[in-house]
Amino acid sequence: MSLREDGDDRILPFQIEALDVRGRVVRLGPSIDAVIERHAYPPQVSKLLGEAVALTILLGSALKIEGRFQLQTRSDGPVGMLVVDFEAPDRVRACARFDKERLYDVRGAGALLGHGHMALTIDQGPEMSRYQGVVALDGGTLEDAAHAYFRQSEQIPTKVRLAVAESLKPGDAHAWRAGGMLVQFLPEAPERMRVADLDPGDAPDGVEPADQEEDDAWVEAQSLVGTVEDHELTDPTLEPERLLIRLFNEREIRVFESRGVREACRCSRERVLGMLKSFTAEDRRDMRADDGSIEVTCDFCSSRYGFSVEEVAEIDREAPDGTGEVQIG
Repeated sequence: MSLREDGDDRILPFQIEALDVRGRVVRLGPSIDAVIERHAYPPQVSKLLGEAVALTILLGSALKIEGRFQLQTRSDGPVGMLVVDFEAPDRVRACARFDKERLYDVRGAGALLGHGHMALTIDQGPEMSRYQGVVALDGGTLEDAAHAYFRQSEQIPTKVRLAVAESLKPGDAHAWRAGGMLVQFLPEAPERMRVADLDPGDAPDGVEPADQEEDDAWVEAQSLVGTVEDHELTDPTLEPERLLIRLFNEREIRVFESRGVREACRCSRERVLGMLKSFTAEDRRDMRADDGSIEVTCDFCSSRYGFSVEEVAEIDREAPDGTGEVQIG
């Protein structure tokens, strides 16, 4: 197994055949720093968004063909919404909405999210059906939500670790970093993928669920991944390959070609124009400034697109009285 000199902004797939485990490690440097610095979010929000980006890339990078994977949360916590778009094979963008006044009354990612839901959407183009899975947010972390999703929707034994940190750049400026690891138990014999029943399941009240023993190989894999410390997922001096060696040194590790990740928005003037045409005439009137012009700001990258009075009039002439809701980009 060869080692890379630069582990930043990379997705590294791997396999531990002896444990019937496949997984991915993601290490984010300049890409996540660019996402966060675009918005100057408070530290709590930045950390939570960094975790969401790492999780989205871990999940979205499983797409075999070009497509989009989106993670979106909606909840009653101080961070009411997170949106992360991963466009295969390598583009990511993200944004958050939060209540600044409520941020400093809570501690921990679970309290920041509160209660609501997390939706995971796969869009592989107009010729393919979209798939969406939804899991409840009940005061836990994004790691907890990911584990619940795989138990309920995919029924694949899965372990996820996420971490976000700050480091110093030249000139004492702070830079954000993020990392994550996902491992899944995928034996050839499906009966080995037994997991405990969901609580409360179909049992009557008062009946304790039966104990379900997990496969020894999966117990070992989970235990090893559980020893990963946050700094190991974000440390720029620790290549992901070396982390895998540290974890699975007694097992043969097979790594696959790594892929790059970059921060990039999909918005453009043409896409914004199409969005404006999809709105109703009344909606467009509400968007106009006092002089009759319209300015639209992309939630993801903060780019601004201005349309003059004459351009707005042309949009009104060309657009049907649409009612569609279209996301910028």
